[in-house]
Amino acid sequence: MNLPLDIIDTYYPHGTALRDILLTHSRLVAEKALKAIRRHSLTEVDPQFVHDAALLHDIGICRCDAPGIQCFGTQPYILHGHLGAELLRHEGQLRHLDLEPYARVCERHTGTGLTRQQILDQGLPLPPRDFVPVTLEEQLICWADKFFSKTHPEREKTTEQARHSLEKFGTEGLVKFDEWCARFS
Repeated sequence: MNLPLDIIDTYYPHGTALRDILLTHSRLVAEKALKAIRRHSLTEVDPQFVHDAALLHDIGICRCDAPGIQCFGTQPYILHGHLGAELLRHEGQLRHLDLEPYARVCERHTGTGLTRQQILDQGLPLPPRDFVPVTLEEQLICWADKFFSKTHPEREKTTEQARHSLEKFGTEGLVKFDEWCARFS
């Protein structure tokens, strides 16, 4: 059984544009993260987990309202990570599997992570708690994700383009992204 694809199959029908967008984006994120693991000999990182978690990190987009990327759900896009985490926790209960590490990747990959204070200051519709990447695996996936959009999933952004996309989240996120670039690029 291929767990990530099995879960994706449950929510993303074959032959749909949204499935193609999700898989293209997620596979490119996985590939970039895995290259960083090999390049820097990150032996403390589980590459299989990184691959599988990268495939699942955006599983919640199907519940969001983002027609530009074929998402016709009802929730604001900012919630896609949180919704994905809920979805994986539910799947874990149904399948009697511990999907909590994958759920944490989902909820911690927005921007370079969102703090409780950012959520409160910006009035974001998220529970007021920290959603920041903690583990090296979470950081790798979050970093790699910044190089690929879902509107043009086939194009890798330059570091400067990725930084520009993060500018709206403030300097704190840029500092963290720059640290990750120094470690993983």
